[in-house]
Parts: sequence; structure tokens; C-alpha cells
Amino acid sequence: MTELPYRWLMTGPGQPFSKTAFDPMPLGPAEVLVDIAGCGVCHTDLGYYYDGVHTNHALPLALGHEISGRVVDAGVAARPWIGKAVVVPAVIPCGDCDLCRRGRGAICRNQKMPGNDIQGGFASHAVVPAHGLCTVDEVRLAAAGLQLADLSVLADAVTTPYQAVVRAGVQEGALAILVGVGGVGGYAAQICHAFGATVIAIDVDQGRLDALADHGVALGLNAREHDARELKNRIRDFASAQGLPAQEWFIFECSGTTAGQATAFSLLTHGATLCVVGFTRDKVEIRLSNLMAYDARALGNWGCVPELYGDALDLVLDRRIAVGPFVEHHPLDSIGEVFQSVHEHKLARRAVLVPAGN
Repeated sequence: MTELPYRWLMTGPGQPFSKTAFDPMPLGPAEVLVDIAGCGVCHTDLGYYYDGVHTNHALPLALGHEISGRVVDAGVAARPWIGKAVVVPAVIPCGDCDLCRRGRGAICRNQKMPGNDIQGGFASHAVVPAHGLCTVDEVRLAAAGLQLADLSVLADAVTTPYQAVVRAGVQEGALAILVGVGGVGGYAAQICHAFGATVIAIDVDQGRLDALADHGVALGLNAREHDARELKNRIRDFASAQGLPAQEWFIFECSGTTAGQATAFSLLTHGATLCVVGFTRDKVEIRLSNLMAYDARALGNWGCVPELYGDALDLVLDRRIAVGPFVEHHPLDSIGEVFQSVHEHKLARRAVLVPAGN
């Protein structure tokens, strides 16, 4: 490596990013150095930057937790990773603690999240633990018409809803309702369809609903045009007409807004499963007893355990989940402008920041 890698550092909420060189050496025994192909811009990144959401790592910090790239160097225990194309998990459990051994890596207390616990992916390179890396078959990648940078969104945008769908138990013949279908919610809709569910999407943006019409959504409902009661009635009528269940709906809240969360909760029916995937710092007023009255359940979802990444990647490479139409590449050095555009809802697709030369 003739030139030092660099990062775009967040120095304070709303402050200009600072481009800074860094020396990644020496690597820890179980660490790898990833030459970054692309890093997606997530709603969580905006929360850190614009809303002052606390990061576990002190500032300055490179944000970015949706990372794909190639391993170019590794510590002594991780040498077999060198040369491999990979996706870095957005949440990296330690793999050794009691929680990890019992399959609860999502709540591992020693987990590392790039762009939160450790330096993230808005950089030319990233130093990350080797544990949990997801190998990418580049022959299948090319056959799917995708670039390695496109797969950055597998970390979080695709895998987070994938874990939620798996945990919820969505299966053939189910009715799945997605509240908020930008980014994570759009992929959640496609995943539910891939699992055999009939999918209803609810959003305030008609463009998002239209974009998913050819990607597994059977019915799109604009929340600007219907109140909560009307939405539930429309869904009941649709379910009846299609011979779908009147109970045991799967409801995924992906908007990360108070309005979306209130809407999702209002859709509870007997035996329903409510999955909270989106995040907001704001509070919502609900009648929690509805869970009791409907004998329903509510599930939270934090990231995705590395064990599920390969299955989610297979859905992408088999073209059962479309990624290409929902991402767009931007130069990493335009990070400030891209953040502003995403914050102002000017981009219809997920922004992926690509370092120069990639």
C-alpha cells in the first residue's frame, strides 16, 4: 500500500466531515483490512449526524455500517480471508460469549458495529473483526448483474428485515403488511414475498409504492389518503377477496416514525405478529393491552446475526430480491452533499458512497 488509507470523519453533529489519513497497521490477530467497494448511507447514520444520537465510540468517528469490499490484509489468525470479496456485518458479535453460543449474537454485549463502536465504512479502507464476514461468490455476483458496491446494502438494509421475517415465522400463504417501504421496508416487502406471503405496503410516498409494484407487493396503500380505520378496513376487504387470513397477520413497522408506529399498532388483529424494525427517538402513545386482547405478540429486531447473511445473499444473487433498481452510487468525496440530499429526501434510491478508483 503506497498511500495511507483515509476516512471521512464526523467531528460533531452537523459539522463538516473531515478527510483524514490513517495507518491501519498493525492489525490484531483476528482483524482484517477491507478495501471498501461501497458503503450505504442509512437512516441511522443521519440520526448520528443530524439528531445527535450518541455513538459508543468517541468523536471523531467515521460513520457507515453497510460495507462491502475486498480483504487486502489480515492478522495472523485471519490470513485465509485475504483476497476474498466480502460483506461486513452491520453488527459483529464476538462469537465467544454465552449469548453468542446460545444463538443470541444480536444482543452480544461485546458486539462491534462499524460507525458506532469502531471506525466505519465512509472511508477507503476499514479495519474490522474477521468473525462473521460474509463471502461473496463473484461469479454469481456478475451473473446477477450486480457490482460488489451494490451488495453493501446487504449489511443492514437487507439482512435486518431478513432476520425479522425469519424470526416472525412468515411462510407460504401468510399476509404480510409493511408500514414504511423506503430502504429497509422495501427490502422487507421483497423478502416476505420470497417467503411466500402476500404483501401489502403502506407508505406516505406514492413513488415508493409504485416502485415496488413489480417487486412482490400485491396492494399499495397511501397513508395520506386513508386514516387508520380505513387502512384496516381496506386490508380486511382485500384479505377476504383474496382468500387470505383474517387473523394472524404479520405487521412490520419499518418507517421509523411515530405515525408509522401508531399505524402499525392499530393494525393488530387476533394472533397478529408486530415486528418493530424501524427506529425513532420519538415516543408514541398506544394501548398496550391490545396485545393481550388480541393474543398478539410484538418483536423487536436489532441487526442480523452473521449466520443468516449467507441465506439473505442467496436471495439477492438468485434475483429473488432486487437490489440494483433501489441503489445509486455516489463518490465518497461527495459525502457532505449526499448526506444533505438524503436528509432532505431528495434521493429516491439508497445512496452508496464509493471511494475513488472503485
